[in-house]
Amino acid sequence: MTDSQQTTLVLGGTGRTGSLVAQKLIERGLNARTASRRGADVLFDWDDPTTHARALDGVDRVYLVTPVMRVKYAGLVSDFLDLAAGAGVRHVTYLSTYGSDQAPPEVDIRAVELDLARRGAFTHSILRPAWVMQNFSDEHVPVIEGAITLPTRGGAEAFVDAADIAAVAVETLIDPDAHAGAQYAPTGPQSLTVSDVAGIIADVIGGPVTHNDIDPDTWIGGAIAAGFVPADYAVMLRWLTGTIISGNGSRPNDDIEKVTGRPPITFQDFARRNARAWTLQAAK
Repeated sequence: MTDSQQTTLVLGGTGRTGSLVAQKLIERGLNARTASRRGADVLFDWDDPTTHARALDGVDRVYLVTPVMRVKYAGLVSDFLDLAAGAGVRHVTYLSTYGSDQAPPEVDIRAVELDLARRGAFTHSILRPAWVMQNFSDEHVPVIEGAITLPTRGGAEAFVDAADIAAVAVETLIDPDAHAGAQYAPTGPQSLTVSDVAGIIADVIGGPVTHNDIDPDTWIGGAIAAGFVPADYAVMLRWLTGTIISGNGSRPNDDIEKVTGRPPITFQDFARRNARAWTLQAAK
């Protein structure tokens, strides 16, 4: 199979990293097939296995994004990977989470990593990114009435731009042999508190932004009550915020520069690029 014939199936193809992975692959002259429940090249629904085989037809590599807002999905993913192996897929790049080896046993993040490691039909790479900067510019952790509400108790995190995650993913998909078995933890270049983030956003939009460091149980309970996440997802939220609260948030490393050849994007650059998102939030 020549380079021009290679096709990557991009799951979550309309999402924050998937859409960028597809775009960057196409810019590099490779074929990308986006897959999602709506708005993508092909229909893909984790709960409808009949969509899986069709999505894999003619594919030789996969950008694997597991079901969102769920904690139990290892069985679904394993069945999909069986199909991928049967379809002739040569490589899978899996979007995991920073510190996945410390994830609660109720969450299947690590289980998927271990499943991939046991397989010999194809190679794999694992991405374990820090918290994504886009959380602050979309509906995940928005600025509401001049405040970012998130429980961190002053802990820091090396927030990373989704574009940098996608850039690392693309390199693993373009040259799977060079990244076979690799585990990368894409991070931003700065260790920032959410108060730091609020200050950077405030500087960019020219208005006050503060951090409301809320009680974790109150925050998680509110997210469930509002219908933003299902009740069983509380364990995931508790773990993700708990790593920052305990002082074990991600720390800057050189994985992005090592893989892509350029340094990671700073939060200041991200904020300037996305200033309109916060001005629109303020207008609501």
